Amino acid sequence: MVTDDRFDAGYYARYYRGPGRVSSAREVGHLARAICALAAYHGQPLERILDVGAGPGLWRDWFRRHRPRARYRSVDVSRHACLRYGHERRDVARWRARERFDLVVCQGVLQYLDDEACARAVGNLAAMCRGLLFLEVLTRRDLAEVVDRESSDVDVHLRTGAWYRARLAAAGLRQLGAGLWVSPRSGLPLFELEAARRPAAPRRYTRPVRFARRPS
Repeated sequence: MVTDDRFDAGYYARYYRGPGRVSSAREVGHLARAICALAAYHGQPLERILDVGAGPGLWRDWFRRHRPRARYRSVDVSRHACLRYGHERRDVARWRARERFDLVVCQGVLQYLDDEACARAVGNLAAMCRGLLFLEVLTRRDLAEVVDRESSDVDVHLRTGAWYRARLAAAGLRQLGAGLWVSPRSGLPLFELEAARRPAAPRRYTRPVRFARRPS
């Protein structure tokens, strides 16, 4: 378990408030709308949502405003975040809910876990997902090529994208793109070029689809 005192009031003041914040309500709103639109396109209902590492509660605020009928559950390992923002205090490396969710959000969490804890967390995320998983995690390549080191928390466990993909695939998840992974429980039929390579074993989809999309 990550030490709780790391994610204290000072951490949230530095990374979630002021001009140097890593994410804003507006950015999360754009992302949430995109995910909901893609889920609707694929016919995936979003009735139950789980936010792992919910932090300042930006996803919760968006869903309350735009999807008030959705059942939203938020968890975080930080005592400060749970007390201030009203989340359940859970460690995803050790905790797995009994219920399954149509959308699991895990943004900026896994890089704080060592390899063993991270592998367990991936398994728990996959087990709780029955639809889509949105996963954002800092990789070794991200730090080298993408991330602004001055405004980012880079004191993390850096792994390759291949490391994560191997464990997500082993858990049965298939990469859809834009950070989204599809649970085998969803039964979503995906065309070959919509997603990453299909698992080696052929899979029967519970909801077959007819190709009737018109060319633009």
